[in-house]
Amino acid sequence: MEFDSATRDGLAAYVRARLSELRDTEARVAQVVLDKGAELVHLSVSDVAALAGTAPSTVVRACQRLGFRGYQELKIAAARQTPAQEPSRDRDPAARALADTIRAAREALDGVAATVTPEQLQAAAALFDTATRVLVVGAGLSGAVALDTAYRLRALGCAVDAPADPLTAQLAASQLTSADACLAISHTGATRSTVDAARGARRAGACVVALTSYARSPLSETADRTLVAGGQDLVFGLETVASRLAHLTVIDALTLTLLGLRGAPAEAALRLSADVTVDHAY
Repeated sequence: MEFDSATRDGLAAYVRARLSELRDTEARVAQVVLDKGAELVHLSVSDVAALAGTAPSTVVRACQRLGFRGYQELKIAAARQTPAQEPSRDRDPAARALADTIRAAREALDGVAATVTPEQLQAAAALFDTATRVLVVGAGLSGAVALDTAYRLRALGCAVDAPADPLTAQLAASQLTSADACLAISHTGATRSTVDAARGARRAGACVVALTSYARSPLSETADRTLVAGGQDLVFGLETVASRLAHLTVIDALTLTLLGLRGAPAEAALRLSADVTVDHAY
């Protein structure tokens, strides 16, 4: 995954997605980048090193591990970014929670363009287009995204399985073939049941596509293709709605891409899906 300098709102999303690749001191440098944003233009490499509690050489190394030639290139990228919105200072806790949730969701959606490319979407859609069966797996809060994904793929005429039970998901993964595909969804990319199912699918010969919030994780290391989107913020130990919105946005883009690939058969399947939906409406 490379940073697209033409994307004005994507640097924060790009850095968050690669935090897991950084060592402790380098991660502190990345956090300064996230905290300061466009203000980096006023800071020298020594300033950043002081804020991160490390050496200037570590700042340069962190920039290079993030995919930039050095601190200067990262600073230029930061200067081009749209200034981040400030957290709400509203005294009412509900008003503050609503404003901050909307802000986080908007930032996550803006960041999708920096971490997912059209070429990646096209490649993933092509795998599902040719697959005999598609297994969709996800646990916890990602389970809802998996069910939504399965519904959309089925509406396009794909043969889909999305077991809610993790043991059933692993059994289904082990029964896939080289003609099949598996879509594994996990915010952290480290959910044991999801990673185990993805590994089982790979052992069975199926292609695996991962949808996660981190560029490097046990899940991404297992997958043939990885789509990275989402945020890292947690509330009471749970990922915020922002990451799920980003994942659902990628799924929408993926299914629209797949619709274009499948053409008339997918359009016919969508009409059938619409007929079924109408039958269940008053």
